[in-house]
Amino acid sequence: MAKLGKRLTDAYKTVDRDAFYPLEQAVTLVKGAAKAKFDETIEIAMNLGIDPRHADQMVRGVVNLPNGTGKTVRVAVFARGAKVDEALAAGADVVGGDDLAEQILAGNINFDRCIASPDMMGVVGKLGKVLGPRGLMPNPKLGTVTPDVAGAVKAAKAGAVEFRAEKTGIVHAGVGKVSFSEEALVQNIRAFVDAITRAKPAGAKGQYVLKVSLSSTMGPGLKLDLASVSAPAAA
Repeated sequence: MAKLGKRLTDAYKTVDRDAFYPLEQAVTLVKGAAKAKFDETIEIAMNLGIDPRHADQMVRGVVNLPNGTGKTVRVAVFARGAKVDEALAAGADVVGGDDLAEQILAGNINFDRCIASPDMMGVVGKLGKVLGPRGLMPNPKLGTVTPDVAGAVKAAKAGAVEFRAEKTGIVHAGVGKVSFSEEALVQNIRAFVDAITRAKPAGAKGQYVLKVSLSSTMGPGLKLDLASVSAPAAA
């Protein structure tokens, strides 16, 4: 087994890897253990009781984190006519049509999110083999194929996070930065967990959320008490 660096070894001394921590305490510990020289990302991982190989058990969607992600998101938009100006005014970094498609096919993918107006899907459809494996293919279910390209761009810039279960049934995402306040991180985490809970597929049987863990980019992972991360029940 590879040896841990001194920084990570010291960080592990501050936590009990076998314990299940209440959310607020876990956030405090994860922030305290983040000692890297950059603003580490706070990452959540959720193990779900699903088999994504079955279509009726896939978990996929998008959630708008109330306090954003702290990450600068570069957005590309496929549009034409007046929607080009709308996308640019909303903050899109790259806007185009056939020319943008050619850049992508040439390997120039300098964006984190891709949005398209419905009338551009004839062009975008040809890029499935390139954008699909990278999780960048526009999709109506995720709000990235829409006539409201300006709204989609603003949402992406504000902290909309796409999620998709891996083959092992794990969903993970960045939910903020170490520099965020504890309250902001707790709000973001609960919003993410709530989105995953609401995305429970019809084919999922038995316990749906099996385990939730939290970590920073370079820090130790903590297991969370499931009850503490659940959104309060509606009155």
